[in-house]
Amino acid sequence: MFKEFKEFAMRGNVIDMAVGIIMGAAFGAIVKSLVDDVLMPPIGMLLGNVDFSDLYIVLKDGAAAGPYASLAEARKAGAVTINYGVFLNSVVSFLIVAFSVFLLVRSINKLKREAPSAAPATKECPYCLSTVALKATRCPQCTSELKL
Repeated sequence: MFKEFKEFAMRGNVIDMAVGIIMGAAFGAIVKSLVDDVLMPPIGMLLGNVDFSDLYIVLKDGAAAGPYASLAEARKAGAVTINYGVFLNSVVSFLIVAFSVFLLVRSINKLKREAPSAAPATKECPYCLSTVALKATRCPQCTSELKL
């Protein structure tokens, strides 16, 4: 059983998948940092110094009654909240990752495109439907005259 597992694990596609998952997780962390630390702060500043990660709605106060200065305080107090700012950050992160994957797949597909096929060397006889050389003037099967 160990030998079979070793053969399975050492297949190229399994190793490629593992590398892809690891790279995807690292890429996701980079994009999350890009959104949280680079993109959202200037957007929040343009919208009046709004920190998107602190946008939330309190559904039910916690042990200490609100209002809460931040989402961290609301969580610490045990308040039930809808964290739409964190969700907005996640949506932006997803869009960036999805667009990046789209560009990657698009470029790979361009590389894999088939070369244009060569011009056909044969044609079909319109009378007997047999295959005839492209430059033939008569069909070898039915002897009909063919147009060039």
